[in-house]
Amino acid sequence: MGLFKLSFLAAVLLNSAFGAPSAPMVDLGYAKYQGSVDPATNITSFLGVRYAASPTGNGRFRAPKAPASVSGVQQATMQPPRCWQIEVAGLLSTNPFRENQTTSSSNPSQLSATPSQRSLEHLHKRGATNVSDEDCLFLSVYYPSNSVGTTPYKLPVVVWIHGGGYLAGSSSQFRGSDLIEESDEDIVVVVIQYRLALLGFLAGTEVKANGNLNVALLDQQFALRWVQKYISQFGGDPDHVTIWGESAGGGAILQQVIANGGKTNPPLFKYAIASSPFTPSQYRYDEHIPQFIYDSVVSQANCTNANDTLECLRQVPATVLHTIDVELNAYTFPGVYAFGPVVEGPGPDSLIQEGPIQALNAGKVNGKSLLTVATAFEGWLFVNTSFPVATSVSRYAFQVFPNLPLEYGPRIESLYAHVGSTADKIIALYGETVFDCPAYGLAQAFPGSAYRGVFAIPPGHHGTDLQYYFPSLVVDVPVLNYPEFFNNTVFIDAFAKGFTAYVSSGNPNNAVSTVTPHWRKWSTRSPIEMVFNRTDGPVSGQRPFIHARETDKQVLERCRFWASVGAYIGQ
Repeated sequence: MGLFKLSFLAAVLLNSAFGAPSAPMVDLGYAKYQGSVDPATNITSFLGVRYAASPTGNGRFRAPKAPASVSGVQQATMQPPRCWQIEVAGLLSTNPFRENQTTSSSNPSQLSATPSQRSLEHLHKRGATNVSDEDCLFLSVYYPSNSVGTTPYKLPVVVWIHGGGYLAGSSSQFRGSDLIEESDEDIVVVVIQYRLALLGFLAGTEVKANGNLNVALLDQQFALRWVQKYISQFGGDPDHVTIWGESAGGGAILQQVIANGGKTNPPLFKYAIASSPFTPSQYRYDEHIPQFIYDSVVSQANCTNANDTLECLRQVPATVLHTIDVELNAYTFPGVYAFGPVVEGPGPDSLIQEGPIQALNAGKVNGKSLLTVATAFEGWLFVNTSFPVATSVSRYAFQVFPNLPLEYGPRIESLYAHVGSTADKIIALYGETVFDCPAYGLAQAFPGSAYRGVFAIPPGHHGTDLQYYFPSLVVDVPVLNYPEFFNNTVFIDAFAKGFTAYVSSGNPNNAVSTVTPHWRKWSTRSPIEMVFNRTDGPVSGQRPFIHARETDKQVLERCRFWASVGAYIGQ
């Protein structure tokens, strides 16, 4: 054996003898995991911890189950495979469901399109692993290395739920160390994954009968139960958990807030942060659109003649289902998605018992307090104002909401008459119906204990706030470092630390900031929201401009209208 090989073997033996005892290790009962410490930040991470059994085979389209026990030490130093991703959505210039809703002659096998133009990469390609797998129910935990066993108390916990339109995203996009550093090493961070698109949200009467609806939301809840059981081993306090997400992650926060009729037992979180809570149409599971989509999946998977079509779908290779998934999501109108949460109806076994706005208006919520933030122009990213249907805001509304009766056209035109150009109206309509109104509904559901913010750094588009929560997004994927990034330390600290202060205490005012005024609680009587912006002028002269303002009364009026037609628009 050569000298190099002898030296290498000696180093391995030396590390085994002296390095292993100091390596971070946890015993979860069903598995032992070994993590790692980043010497640059002194933050410990456990990456790719399994929180549920593989949802494959008979577990497909069913609620998650506890993982099986495994022997030996599992390495938790690499990012896990992400769930199957959809990178294309919304290629059609009209909504096929507007056309098909009154006819039964449509052939589900014709629901196909060639993915080309409409990419979702802006929502999920942020330095994540590019390995996808149906076996993807993993989470990652980050904590300050000095916290476990040395502090006299457990640290507050934040669980981050990624976005991506319920089509894309993964835990590997987001470094929990970013949030820990912003909190001055005062929190524990958990980043979770959940099933997406067809595998996460297939609905229909067959799924209700022989599976589970909203399995992606059940994945999230299962992960939150995992946190309750195990987070103390990572230095976290299970009685002080905040759930936080952006876009579909923010929408998931809304879903967990209203889960189980607002009576999830035992409680799984104390505080909630919903950034840009994405809430597209959420139909009842057996309505014509979810059922039509189920029939389309069955047809394309060649399961139409099976005695049990859902059982047949469980036997179909995941790669085949993924191809069907891609085609169905391409065969939609921009901003309209084939898969997402559905309403299950009342009952003790139902996770989502009623429409989101209906539940919020009734105050049926989990959690003690809420903070919700949206960007200034949420809708810009999701609409295509070059389509023929974009000649008026009402025509566009009828495509986004195919069940909305035409008689509401004049009312919609009147409500948006003073917004600006037709394009401005359409952008406002989408942003308000899918993001802003659900955010205000959330705030209203927590009277006396809600905060509302607006991220307005130009251009104020959807997702532009993410890099201020997670600065490593800019490092990992330089394309995100676009010109509008406001690289001002005072602003970044004021914005980001308000969130981690809320995680720690339930009060964003506990952040140390020299530029943020007192953040008042939002209420219908006093609808005051905090605006995070900058001054105009040359870059060198720009300064933070953070101020409180009253919510636009016209926006609230439009939100009341959309709530009144919630039965038609799926909210």
